[in-house]
Amino acid sequence: MDPEGDVWAAPYRWGCMVIAYKTNNFQKYKLAPIEDWADLWRPDLAGRISMVDSPREVVGAVLKYMGASYNANDINLEVNGGRDAVKHNLALLAKQVRLFDSENYLKAFGVGDVWVAVGWSSDIIPVAKRMSNVAVVVPKSGASLWADLWAIPGASRIQTSQIGGRVRGPSPLIHQWIEFCLQSARALPFKQEVIPGASPPLLQGHSANVSLELTKGRPRLDTNLIDGAPPPNILERCEFLEPLSNSAVSDYHWLLDSIQKPGNGLIHTVRQYISSVVSFSG
Repeated sequence: MDPEGDVWAAPYRWGCMVIAYKTNNFQKYKLAPIEDWADLWRPDLAGRISMVDSPREVVGAVLKYMGASYNANDINLEVNGGRDAVKHNLALLAKQVRLFDSENYLKAFGVGDVWVAVGWSSDIIPVAKRMSNVAVVVPKSGASLWADLWAIPGASRIQTSQIGGRVRGPSPLIHQWIEFCLQSARALPFKQEVIPGASPPLLQGHSANVSLELTKGRPRLDTNLIDGAPPPNILERCEFLEPLSNSAVSDYHWLLDSIQKPGNGLIHTVRQYISSVVSFSG
């Protein structure tokens, strides 16, 4: 909550970054199951990984692998080995990943071009449930968290003659709708896996029991997620992404310039992202 008591938005679901992998391929080639970020650097998975093309998630995975925070303000001071170590591990990861593409990383996973997919739970869980022999895990050292929010735009009340000269604003029932979405009973669709993600009350440890009849006969996803959320011991290591500090922006620039990757992949996206951050900050 804001120290002044202001509420800017209310979450209606949340989730995290996860790693999906094809258990049949892992069993066939006697590969150890994936448990943490470090597994992405295993030689036996080289060229078998697809991942979202998000600078914060890619660099963040490297930082978590190195025992640091997604929100490191100064990589050189806060990460063991500093920027050189991060650059080294980022270059190794880039060699491991066959495809950095937020639009097509799950297509490559679905057709079997890769055996491992790294992305947001809201993307991966629906796809994994339609496939067989797929496990979905939250890395045990923690992952980034995301949230989808209800918000009322600040410019939602507009005076115009084109609609009869009346001031049109949000529905007077909007606050009741938001309160309805935050009720603990609304956790049932998430617990029944009807909606990918987790219910907001789960962030505070609140839960709603689900009748066994409601889940009887349903195939269960092979995952360490509980009701769409990381288990408590992993959740305490997870983080929402915070805005980058000026020092972190500088570190991202430096990391970007250290990687040579042609085309409109990770490098192109990082350049666009850093430019937007700098423009917004200015």
